[in-house]
Amino acid sequence: MSTSSPITSAPSEAPAQVDPRGLRFAAALTSVVVAAALLTVEPVREAAIVLTAVQTVVFAIGAFLGVRHSPYGRIFGRLVRPRLAPPTELEDARPPRFAQAVGLVFTTVALVALALDGQVVALVALALALVAALLNAVVGLCLGCEMYLLVRRVAAPAT
Repeated sequence: MSTSSPITSAPSEAPAQVDPRGLRFAAALTSVVVAAALLTVEPVREAAIVLTAVQTVVFAIGAFLGVRHSPYGRIFGRLVRPRLAPPTELEDARPPRFAQAVGLVFTTVALVALALDGQVVALVALALALVAALLNAVVGLCLGCEMYLLVRRVAAPAT
């Protein structure tokens, strides 16, 4: 019987990798949903609540289960990726997963604000989420990913 701990004897696993094209695809879908929510805050608040709730669930799944398991990741994986050439490179899935958590915070704030009739707060939170999603979709700049890297650098022990 081995006396080594399963924690110390288990081989280290490489972090999950994702196709960056899928991340941009998801950001484009997020942009559409968040823009629609923004446009409906004033005339049809109930529609904005539903759209924001849907996006909040998508972010929650991406943050807690990983971006490949989010609805947008599944759409990309089943419908889009098979029609593309294999990716030339993959990215670490941890920064996008963190970005999903950041998006979750913004859409949760917007959802609570909408429920409490705080339209200005909802508009600001949704606008910030839209800017971040558009930056990722259009130019590939993931603000949440950059935040992840910054937090890692700040939290890293000095060597």
